[in-house]
Amino acid sequence: MQSERRRRLTPAIADVRRSVREILRAAPVPEFVLVGLSGGADSLALAAATSFEARRAGVRAGAVIVDHRLQAGSADVAATAADQARQLGLTPVLVLTVDVGTGGGPEAAARAARYAAFERALAETGASAVLLGHTLDDQAETVLLGLARGSGPTSLRGMSVRNGPYLRPILGIRREQTRQFCIDSGLTPWHDPQNDDARYARVRVRQTVLPLLERELGPGISEALARTADALREDSDALDELARALLQGAWSRTEHGGQIPVAALAPSSAAVRQRVIRFAAEETFGALLTRSHTLAVGRLVTDWHGQEALNLPGIRVERQDGVLTFTVLDTHPSKGLPRSHGTSRH
Repeated sequence: MQSERRRRLTPAIADVRRSVREILRAAPVPEFVLVGLSGGADSLALAAATSFEARRAGVRAGAVIVDHRLQAGSADVAATAADQARQLGLTPVLVLTVDVGTGGGPEAAARAARYAAFERALAETGASAVLLGHTLDDQAETVLLGLARGSGPTSLRGMSVRNGPYLRPILGIRREQTRQFCIDSGLTPWHDPQNDDARYARVRVRQTVLPLLERELGPGISEALARTADALREDSDALDELARALLQGAWSRTEHGGQIPVAALAPSSAAVRQRVIRFAAEETFGALLTRSHTLAVGRLVTDWHGQEALNLPGIRVERQDGVLTFTVLDTHPSKGLPRSHGTSRH
C-alpha cells in the first residue's frame, strides 16, 4: 500500500510545491521567509507548500497576516488564518492591523497599507522575503486591466516573480489549482466576499470579461496574457537598462535639481528618451510623470522652437543653451501643458 503522504501527492499539490521549491532554491537562496497569508485558497496553498518545502530546503518560514479592518469580522478571519499558519508549522506568525486610507481608490489604498505592513514585518523579524500568492489568473487580470486603461508597458509587464523582497512563487499556477490543492490537503480556505463585488473592476474582469473572451476567442486567453506580460517585461527591462545607463552618464546634479544635455538625449529612441526623463523626475524629485508629460519634455529635445518652461507634477523643466534643466516646481501657474496634464495619473 502507498503511504498517506504518497497517496495525497496529487497533481495540484505537486505543481504548487514544485513552484515553491524552485524559488526557495534559486539564487539568492533565502534563509528566512514570511508568507503573506490572507486565508484565501491562493495564499493558503502557498503557505502549506512553503511549510513543506522550507523544511527540506533548510529555510525558516513564518507568516504575516494583515487585517485591513474593512469588513465586519475581519479580526476573526485574521485569527483563523493565523491558527492555520501555526498548524502548518509556520513560525513566527504575525497578525498586523492597518488603517486603510482613501488615496487612489479603495483597492490602491488597501494595497499600500498591506505593503507597508509587509515592510514592517520584514523589519521586525529580520526575514529576507515575503512570499505572495499571486497566480497566473491574477497576472492575466492585471495585464487586461492595463490594456483597458492604456497604461503602457509599465502596467502591461504585469507582476514579476522577484521584485526586491517580494517573491511570487505561484505566478505560473492557475487559481483552480490552488483551490484543488486546498481540497486535496484538507484545508478550508476563506472566501473574501469582495471577490464577488462587481463594483471592483478586477472582479468584473474575472467574472465577466475573461470568460467572455474565452467563449468568443477560444481557450487559453489567460495564459496568452501572461505570456504577453513575460515578453513585455523582457523588452521593458532591456530598455530600462539602456535608459539608466544614459542617465547615469549624462545627468549632473545642481543645487535645486539636475540637468542633462540635449545632445545626450537627441540620438536616443523615443522609448529610451522618455524613460530617461521619467527616471530623472522620479529618482531626483519623487515625481511621477505620465506619458503626456514625458512626451512634452521630449519635444523640448526633438521639436525645439523656443518653448517656455514646462510645469509638471512636482518639477519644472526648461531648455536653455542646449541643456534640459529640472528643478523643484514653484507655485507659478502651469505653462506649456493644460492644467489637467499636471494632475492626472495614468
